[in-house]
Amino acid sequence: MKPSEINAKWKILQERISREFNSEFPDLKVMLFLIGVQELGKGPKKYSKRQKEELMHIATCRLLSEMGFYELEGLDQDGWPHWKLVKAIPPYTMLEQEMLMKSLVVNYFEDIYSAD
Repeated sequence: MKPSEINAKWKILQERISREFNSEFPDLKVMLFLIGVQELGKGPKKYSKRQKEELMHIATCRLLSEMGFYELEGLDQDGWPHWKLVKAIPPYTMLEQEMLMKSLVVNYFEDIYSAD
C-alpha cells in the first residue's frame, strides 16, 4: 500500500474504533493495546501500567510476525503469549516504522471485520 492509502484506511479505522468504543480517535498506542487485549484473549478488564506495556508488546510482535520477524513461542502459566525474534528488523526511519505499523494494524482489523 502507498502511504496515502495507508493514511486513508487508518483514518477510516480510527473513526470506526472511535464509534464502537464511544471514545476519542485512537492513536497507534491505543490500537496496539486493543490488539494486545484481543490476542491475550482474556477480554476487557483493568490492567496495570506494566501489563498495558506488555499488551502493546504482544501486539507489536503479533503484527511483525506477519512479516516473519517474530514467531510465537507459546503461552506462559498465566496464558500470556511469548514471542521470539527470528529475523532482524531493518533499521527503519521513524516515519517508515509508523507507516509499517499503521499498515499492519489496518490489515489486522480488516481481517477481524471481514470475519463479521
